[in-house]
Amino acid sequence: MLPGVGVFGTGSTARVLVPLLKAEGFEVHALWGRSEDEACCLAKELGIPFHTSRSDDVLLHQDVDLVCIYIPPSMTRQIAVKALGIGKNVVCEKAATAVDSFKMVTAARYYPQLLSIMGNTLRFLPAFVAMRQLLGEGYVGEIQVCDVRVYGPSLLDQSYGWTCEELMGGGGLHTVGSAIIDLLSYLTGARAQRVHGLLRTFVQQNSSIRGIRRVTSDDFCFFQMLMGGSRSTSTGTCCTVTLNFNMPGSFVHEVMVVGSAGRLVARGTELYGQRNGGAGEELLLGDSGWEGPEAREMPSSHLRGLSSMVTALRQSFQAHEERRLWARGPVASAPTFEDGLYVQTVVEAVKRSGCTGEWECVEIMSQEPDPNQNLSEALQRCKN
Repeated sequence: MLPGVGVFGTGSTARVLVPLLKAEGFEVHALWGRSEDEACCLAKELGIPFHTSRSDDVLLHQDVDLVCIYIPPSMTRQIAVKALGIGKNVVCEKAATAVDSFKMVTAARYYPQLLSIMGNTLRFLPAFVAMRQLLGEGYVGEIQVCDVRVYGPSLLDQSYGWTCEELMGGGGLHTVGSAIIDLLSYLTGARAQRVHGLLRTFVQQNSSIRGIRRVTSDDFCFFQMLMGGSRSTSTGTCCTVTLNFNMPGSFVHEVMVVGSAGRLVARGTELYGQRNGGAGEELLLGDSGWEGPEAREMPSSHLRGLSSMVTALRQSFQAHEERRLWARGPVASAPTFEDGLYVQTVVEAVKRSGCTGEWECVEIMSQEPDPNQNLSEALQRCKN
């Protein structure tokens, strides 16, 4: 018996997610939007019986046991933590800060019986599933270099909003780069030890965003990661990532892994490979075609991955007769909240590097920082 679903968000992902959930047999009972008008409009369009702009109305809905959160990053932590506390299973997007991510990790550890996964759909894309398997089988030999290129049009909304603000989780690094950071860890089995980055905002105003308002989120980002090895040495896998969202036209998404015996490269939804000494590149996994809902704003790699993730969710919950219970096997490859904390830590290290121009170490927090640290230190000095 599949759980009833409540969806948070009215953006492009939610518009695609709801039809995919219904196609797999899930019933979507409730939809949350930032305004009643947004929620009402999309609920009517997608055939969802209940809509609201109050989060508790969805979280406390008696037919909702699985919550899918696709809202601005600054709001994600609050909804995800509350949902787990009420006893709901959670699939959500990234948070805005490492502190928010840590609070989500704490909640997930407190309720281990509940599903709590990040919605990075690239892990479920068949091309990357096959790439990971081939890497494990030694297709490229010892992994040496990972090179990623993502080019596309602007990520900004039509009006001024969170996508324009770096502090609210906007920008190419946070929006797209976080998924790449997680993907490279998934493919290589290693985590970044040190990073170096460069971020730029080339488009600070446009026809919709002008006057006193300016865009602070990055539309170009280049960063390097040393994965595995140790912080004090240059050993490990070298990764370079280029994100450019000033290019109109078709979306480019290419992930290449080079090793001592060959290379693998995923272009969009297809996987190619070439061994050292081989005559040329060969197609290892082609595009099988797409028969699901269309989404012009969502790249095909993310769309196919989202579809595969929903299928995995159905298989996970279908394994139990009780609709709140789930099996780990089908979603074992999904990123956990701990993975989300690691990714956000890397993102913030890249941003620091962009300011300092220096290599930055990636140190994952083990306890929540004291929000009144300066006050506590001052009181301690007074006591002494």
